[in-house]
Amino acid sequence: MSMAERKIMVDVVYADADRQILLRVGLPWGSTVKQAIDASGIAGMLPDGAVDLHRLGVFARKIAPDHVVQEGDRIEIYRPLLLEPMEARRKRAR
Repeated sequence: MSMAERKIMVDVVYADADRQILLRVGLPWGSTVKQAIDASGIAGMLPDGAVDLHRLGVFARKIAPDHVVQEGDRIEIYRPLLLEPMEARRKRAR
């Protein structure tokens, strides 16, 4: 089996206050994070704009959409912050 034919399995996940979506995807070796997200079909399950290619990670480490995925990676789609961390601290302090 050549490298191009070899498949890897990755998880694509998204969570909000109400639910978590976890989809397992089989991809050709050498695929990118963006290709994994596209192959999962997760964008169609989420509100428009929920998948922002600037808010992605693998195991809580920020990554670019062209990052090549590895077997077993957990691709995380992050939501926008509702409150900036400094503002949240100020509110708690009051």
